[in-house]
Amino acid sequence: MLTPAPETVDGLWEQFKVDADPEAREALILHYAPLVKFIAGRVGASLPATVENSDLVSYGLFGLIDAIDKFEPERGWKFETYALSRIRGSIIDELRGLDWVPRSIRARSREVERAYAELENELHRTPTDEEVANRVGMDVHDLHELFAMVSYTHVAALDELIHGGDGGSATLGDMVVDRRLPAPEDALEGQSVREAIGGAVHLLPERDQIIVALYYYEGFTLAEIGQVLGVTESRVSQLHSRAMLQLRGWMSQVEV
Repeated sequence: MLTPAPETVDGLWEQFKVDADPEAREALILHYAPLVKFIAGRVGASLPATVENSDLVSYGLFGLIDAIDKFEPERGWKFETYALSRIRGSIIDELRGLDWVPRSIRARSREVERAYAELENELHRTPTDEEVANRVGMDVHDLHELFAMVSYTHVAALDELIHGGDGGSATLGDMVVDRRLPAPEDALEGQSVREAIGGAVHLLPERDQIIVALYYYEGFTLAEIGQVLGVTESRVSQLHSRAMLQLRGWMSQVEV
């Protein structure tokens, strides 16, 4: 079946949702398949070369199908916005199941998260790499090596839910503002959570904030961000990992 022209998409949604037409469902999957390739490419940019992009696309396709089945066009939401998080989530769920990272590395990364949080509270500023390394008993080179080893484990860090005391929830990614689009937090509850995460993002060093914004909202690869900042791709990967550890450590200490 040929991919439908854009002007027919509304009709396909009506056929599928009203008449449960399986051919309309298939046509919608084909039409929105580029979303899966886009997300798979972004996720794959932070993963080892041994991970096949075709596998990521396969994982994401399950998320797309789930999004199409559950989407409610009458609510007036843009499907692409609705589907992106579900495609990404499907890919991440599969990746987590592979559990590539040794327990010792995961344990060490949690120590670094706690160190960032503790030093932030003590110093009332973002700690330096040297200060964090001293707190956890390693040298700066080893800390940077740790960032490199866990870089791909944090590819979904901005998509993980943080739950608030008021019953609402939000993700770290929801807090990085893209002023060109309607605010995604309008569809979420838990204002105290959003404010806390937003504050955490703004506590990051300016360069780390740029990396978070370019990677998660502008769709830049790590290599492209390196070109923008004038550093190597591996250095961007380290800075990205550091930012994720800081955010996770800081949020673990916040009462919301």
